[in-house]
Amino acid sequence: MTLFKQSLKVLLVGAVLALPTFALAADPAMSKDGVLVNLQGMTLYTFAKDTGGKSMCNDKCAANWPPLMAEGSDKAMGKWTVIKRDDGKMQWAYDGKPLYSFVMDKKAGDMIGDGKMDGAWKVAKSD
Repeated sequence: MTLFKQSLKVLLVGAVLALPTFALAADPAMSKDGVLVNLQGMTLYTFAKDTGGKSMCNDKCAANWPPLMAEGSDKAMGKWTVIKRDDGKMQWAYDGKPLYSFVMDKKAGDMIGDGKMDGAWKVAKSD
């Protein structure tokens, strides 16, 4: 009976530890004080030249402003949508605006990209 109880405890602890992983994997990003951040806590941005749910940031632009990539199995939910980029890869968008991080942001909370290119890059906000 003791072996059974120990096995049951191990199974329950494993199930409980696995739950947060599944919850986080379902969300492409989070909101911290109204600012959208990726799962590593890095600030996300929108680009004013993106229109109609289409990314205009490709090649060299995307090297400096990496898109928030989506997996092929990811699905739209609420204000979150998945768009197809020119290279055929999938990218997350919020409220119709494709999302990006910025290579000059080095730690969570940095917002160095806000206002770059004469204001074309803006911090993405959830409200």
